[in-house]
Amino acid sequence: MRALLDRFASDYSAAEQKLSGLEDDQSSIHYPTVFLFVGDEAGDAIEPMIRSNEQKWDNNAGVIYFHVSSGSGKKLATANGEEHIGKSAAKVIRVALNGVAGGPEDNRTKRKAIGEAFHKEGRHLAELNRALRQVSDTIADYGRLYASFDRLHLAVITRVDDPLTVLIPEISLLAQSIFQQLFKSVQMDLYGLIHEREQSETFGYASAASISFLRELEGMQRPDYSYSARLQVTGDGLSIPVNHHASPLFDLVYLLSDRDECGMTTLNGMLDNYEIICHVLLLKNRRRKEAQVQSSEANYNNASFKNSLMSESGRQGFVSAGLAKVKRPSYSIALTVLYHFFKQLSERLKHDPELGSKEKLAFFGLDAEAIETRTADMLPGEELLADMGGLLTSGIRYEELRRMTLREAEDALYGDSSAAFFHKHFTGVAEERLYEVKAALELRRAVSRNLREHPGISFYQVAEWSDEKNETGSIPAAVRARMRDLVREIDLAQEELERASNLRVDDLKIKRLPFMDKQNLRALTRALFDTVYRMKWQLLRLETELALYRKFIGEMEQLHGEYQARVAQMTGLEAELKETALQSIRMADDYIGQNIFDYYDRITENAMKDFEEKRGKGAFFEERLIGSVEELLALGDQAFTERLVDVCRKHILTAEPFAQTFEEELLQRANVSVAYTNRKALSRDELFQKLYRMLEDHAAIHIRLLDYTHEHRYEEKYLFGDRGSEFIRYALGIDDSSRIYKLGCVHEKRRSGVEKLNLMGGFHLEDLMYYRNGKVYYETYLQNGYEFHALDSSLLPELR
Repeated sequence: MRALLDRFASDYSAAEQKLSGLEDDQSSIHYPTVFLFVGDEAGDAIEPMIRSNEQKWDNNAGVIYFHVSSGSGKKLATANGEEHIGKSAAKVIRVALNGVAGGPEDNRTKRKAIGEAFHKEGRHLAELNRALRQVSDTIADYGRLYASFDRLHLAVITRVDDPLTVLIPEISLLAQSIFQQLFKSVQMDLYGLIHEREQSETFGYASAASISFLRELEGMQRPDYSYSARLQVTGDGLSIPVNHHASPLFDLVYLLSDRDECGMTTLNGMLDNYEIICHVLLLKNRRRKEAQVQSSEANYNNASFKNSLMSESGRQGFVSAGLAKVKRPSYSIALTVLYHFFKQLSERLKHDPELGSKEKLAFFGLDAEAIETRTADMLPGEELLADMGGLLTSGIRYEELRRMTLREAEDALYGDSSAAFFHKHFTGVAEERLYEVKAALELRRAVSRNLREHPGISFYQVAEWSDEKNETGSIPAAVRARMRDLVREIDLAQEELERASNLRVDDLKIKRLPFMDKQNLRALTRALFDTVYRMKWQLLRLETELALYRKFIGEMEQLHGEYQARVAQMTGLEAELKETALQSIRMADDYIGQNIFDYYDRITENAMKDFEEKRGKGAFFEERLIGSVEELLALGDQAFTERLVDVCRKHILTAEPFAQTFEEELLQRANVSVAYTNRKALSRDELFQKLYRMLEDHAAIHIRLLDYTHEHRYEEKYLFGDRGSEFIRYALGIDDSSRIYKLGCVHEKRRSGVEKLNLMGGFHLEDLMYYRNGKVYYETYLQNGYEFHALDSSLLPELR
């Protein structure tokens, strides 16, 4: 159930953020892009980055994700260069350098051993060559998706503590050399991911391994860095040299930690860094519309940004970034609306149609008319009493019977044959038919039929009306009241029968003829059957009706249990939906998530009323929408929730109130509990000021420096959102004359929110707190015989 709800909320949230549709303007990348992931841990970034790019990049189908692993980590399968991730068939190509890392040998020489094994065993180079040429061919197949095919953007992504980083120069330069056969230029950036949260198993060693790579990286970024090796391999096994002449290996190097510049752990850990990388790539490689090209708006310029990071000595600075989002909390909204939709449907089902006791009894098929008809069907007709006149008498004369009671006269005339006849043809038949009555089945059929025929009545009413403990309007109470009446009527009928049986024959009002014994005897027998046996028949009818009620009341408790179980099922489901919604709200930002529950209670109710005004009362319970809630519940909570989700997504979340811009929605939600005349209501300017401050605070740079204001610090900040929205105009205008950083906007026409990417560069390794702390471990491990580098130590830059 939780998985179903998470999928529903995630899909809605993703759809709200996805920049496509009639009114949206999804971004596109200008040049082809390849993400090159190096190392086992770097593979974790692939799926999140695919999802992010699918939401933002219109031509994301042409992006290639290339992963080089050691083969000793997670088992990762390939499928002809394509792999299904989520709902998409992304272009994921994987190469496992099996055996390059050796077995679980001592960490003392692991990095160095990898570097040596890579060059020693030619099969790894051959595998990489084949895979990278496959990448090149795949890019060529998707060339039509890009505005230009002159340049390729190559983003190398790695965890700085991964031992495979020792091969970064070889893998990067091999990829660049192969891609340069197809493209005029390859712009290559490195994104180094720093995992600072304590790693208990590799404590100390991970820091030392990271510093070893960062030290190598500083050397790769020197202006005089050069490299030459026979990296390209032909199909016949011939090797071709790849040369890199004096210049930094990477255009820019981005270092992104899971702790921000304040030292606090980022909200989503590495996931935030993956999204930052996607935003940076979009900023650097976005296809701009003609109107934007001609505008004077501050756009990102890579050359200008890079030059701003250069120190006077010519040393290139590193870059870091921070990303903040202010958006409609669509995930929480989806779950909250689903809960309120469920609650409103439940309220409609609970609504009592205000029926009287007679109508309620008729609903269960237990009204007086139905039971009387049912009783009459079970009892042989009263007219059959006339057949008793054919019974043979004992031959006793009328004169002998005159002073007897009717009971004595009957015994004298018939013995036990009259009673036996009545039992066989009346009492026995009634008992047999009563035994055949399937009260449980009849009761359920009556309820099911009437539930279908009366859409205003639901299982809530059935459970309530069938409840023995219900003091008002209870069917069992009404039935038991009728049963008490029947008991009294039976008692009275028995008393009357007793009196009639004790009447003397002489007291009967029958026509007697002198000296006509046979005629007088016939008159007596007629009176006997018309009086006593008609009373016995009436008594049998009352007893049969009482027995019938007893059979039905005996099944009522079980029927109540079944329908009460549906009520309990709804109660449990409501509690789960509510808790899931509230939990998602608690996880949202306190300010952005304020008043979600109360606000969307009102919005959902109004949306449902509007829908019912157009489609008619009870429209939600039509077969093409929700249908029978009871039947869905019988299939289980999941079946009902799936239908609920489907209707909510199609008919509630698409209603007009959900199409507001995020600023309008947040402003209304912030003031949901404030009266219109209240001066404390939040104004638009106050809202914008809060949002602007939140974006700035949450976009803290994902690296911790020793000095925030280091001398080479250079910043640029970019908003991602609708350039024409009121909030973006406000944000671009605030502090316009006094700000010391460049502020630009990446125009994306959408309503779901605004994002802010802060770029900060110009710092060096010695400015990093991570570097300063890890250097101690690095030096200690070196002193204890650990070998981290495949390079000769004389080629490494000095430790700063």
